[in-house]
Amino acid sequence: MGTSPRRRHHYHVYVVLLSDEVWNVARFRRANPDYELGKPFVYVGMTGLDPDVRFDKHKAGIQANGFVRDYGVRLLPGLYAMYNPMPYEGAREMEVELAIGLREAGYGVWQA
Repeated sequence: MGTSPRRRHHYHVYVVLLSDEVWNVARFRRANPDYELGKPFVYVGMTGLDPDVRFDKHKAGIQANGFVRDYGVRLLPGLYAMYNPMPYEGAREMEVELAIGLREAGYGVWQA
């Protein structure tokens, strides 16, 4: 039997709102020289899990990005839900494209 399309396309991109305190981290500031004052700080990632489950894992310190673990506030599905789910390669590319697009819009972005 073949793999269902739903199973094949189970990767997701996701965006996490980071608290303003992340701007106090020099490494984050260096990665965002064109940040526009007042725009959100975000983390952009991709996962084979449901984004809610992945966010919970970050917050619990399980395979966590330090910025999400320490500064993650909530998911911003309005910025990513329309793209999901997708195949692995599509998610890898979309993670980068989404981060670039948000950075160009003036957001402070961390993308691992």
